[in-house]
Amino acid sequence: MSEPAVLSGPVDLSLGGIGFAGTGSVGTGSGGWAKEVVGGCPRSLTESLAGAVRARGSWQQVADRVADVLRANPPDPGILTPEQRAGDPSGYQTHLLHAEPDGSFSVTVMVWLPGQETPIHDHLAWCVTAVMEGAEQEEIYAVDGGRLRVVARNANPVGAVSAFAPPGDIHLVRNAGTSVAISMHVYGTDISRVGSSVRRVYDPRLIRA
Repeated sequence: MSEPAVLSGPVDLSLGGIGFAGTGSVGTGSGGWAKEVVGGCPRSLTESLAGAVRARGSWQQVADRVADVLRANPPDPGILTPEQRAGDPSGYQTHLLHAEPDGSFSVTVMVWLPGQETPIHDHLAWCVTAVMEGAEQEEIYAVDGGRLRVVARNANPVGAVSAFAPPGDIHLVRNAGTSVAISMHVYGTDISRVGSSVRRVYDPRLIRA
């Protein structure tokens, strides 16, 4: 199976339909990733997440256990400050709330204004998302003959939890609603060190019609 073309090198987040490169990092003020831990994640939640991660297994098994933790302990948007919850017209915001000291996982919360979206991308490790406020739309892709094929379109309301791991993790997420959307993202890597969970960004022109 041939790989589709990917975008590499630093790419301006303000380009909207193009996206950003997973090798770079930018501050939350410009709509991208932040390496500084701002705190705010409840200790009870981080301890439960650590237990799920320490149980080992495949990436998908770990992600599924983390998803169970978030379903049993739905995060509240109130873990962010009012200023953080407001969003930023320059791009969706990523707030790094926790990085586990051993580097095994990180907890971020993303804030999206209407119309804001990620590029098409995949990940360095497993990922679990939980919608906390508003609604998010997700498109999932598969590699097909060197191009991308849409395999699912999901509408994720408050309480929706999704767990996935490479290689079946190519997607795009957007706020297609009319109000702010907020979601928690737990990644199987240390965002404070690597700067982003993104492995590759894909050219949207490669989507098969």
